[in-house]
Amino acid sequence: MNETVRSDNRSVLRCGDVMEILGVSDGKAYGIIRQLNKELEAKGFHTITGRVSRQYFEESFYGITAAKEAI
Repeated sequence: MNETVRSDNRSVLRCGDVMEILGVSDGKAYGIIRQLNKELEAKGFHTITGRVSRQYFEESFYGITAAKEAI
């Protein structure tokens, strides 16, 4: 039984997650991930191809930060 368990607490988003959240195609989702990872790399962070930090994604699209969520 190899079932994939999805958790909303994952620290990274994949293409399918971005597609679902934003309602975009896979090509657009990959483009968004590439752009966000490019921004993170410019800031000195390490990235993984095809995945993006959930926190950075939320900050970029919704202005949500960890400090705001704690309130």
